[in-house]
Amino acid sequence: MGDFAGKIKVMARDQLLAWLDDLAGRSTLIGPKPVGEKILYKPVRHSAEIALDFTKTDLSAKEYFLPPTETILSMKREKKGFSVEEPSLDGEQVLFGLRPCDARALRVMDALFLDKEPADPYYAERRGKTTLIGLACREMGEQCFCTSLGLAPDEANDVDLMLTEIEGGYAVQVVTDKGKALLGAVALQEVEGVPPKPIVHQEKVPILEAGKWPEHFDAPYWARLSDRCLSCRLCTYVCPTCRCSTFATPRYRIKRSSDCGPGIAAWPRATAASPAGTIPAPPRRSACATAFTANSAITPRI
Repeated sequence: MGDFAGKIKVMARDQLLAWLDDLAGRSTLIGPKPVGEKILYKPVRHSAEIALDFTKTDLSAKEYFLPPTETILSMKREKKGFSVEEPSLDGEQVLFGLRPCDARALRVMDALFLDKEPADPYYAERRGKTTLIGLACREMGEQCFCTSLGLAPDEANDVDLMLTEIEGGYAVQVVTDKGKALLGAVALQEVEGVPPKPIVHQEKVPILEAGKWPEHFDAPYWARLSDRCLSCRLCTYVCPTCRCSTFATPRYRIKRSSDCGPGIAAWPRATAASPAGTIPAPPRRSACATAFTANSAITPRI
């Protein structure tokens, strides 16, 4: 399942929009949506809200699997001690328009949160409840480097369904059983041919082997980079594989209220102290080097 063999199954553009409207009516549909001058993955109610002609979103879809801030438990004072409750997570969701690079980023997150014991139950539940519909790139963007990491603009291995734009519609590639189930009884037209290959015009960037990165931990480059750091946390939001979290329990004065407050998990800043100030901020130089080394060398290879 997943390979084209001389014939392609095609979904017309109008048919795609109708299908997306149907998905939005029975699940949470997330897609690339214009927000001001940016394109972001956002929940949508209608297919008309989705941008189909875009190069890449400004941020990845990481937040729908690892939210910037989430309550992981709440405590309530009882007559005899305390009770602890876990919040219920959202239901099924469909992520449409995922570019191959962002789909691979989720695989990298899987390597940490799912493939290693103990698995993260919150990430695992969101991942299991999500079906990924990829959208192949017509060509590499000016800032893209997927081919340097062994990917391609039309890589389909990390999604459940892959759509490739063709004249008048989209070629549909079923990759997983979950993708097949989502497609359901949608009638696709089978035609002779193969999807168009994306335009690849970027030279590959030399990439060091994973074991070589620690040798560069004390390189002067990190000092120059840290000089510009304002501890704004933006790098945490932009990076699709930054996955560290910090945990905090807000303090409440317990008198008449029976609620003791939530336990909160949040994305940290690579160079910032903890929210309560209990964990001092690391030197910016070493923090920058650590963050980059973790994503380049420590991250399990797919």
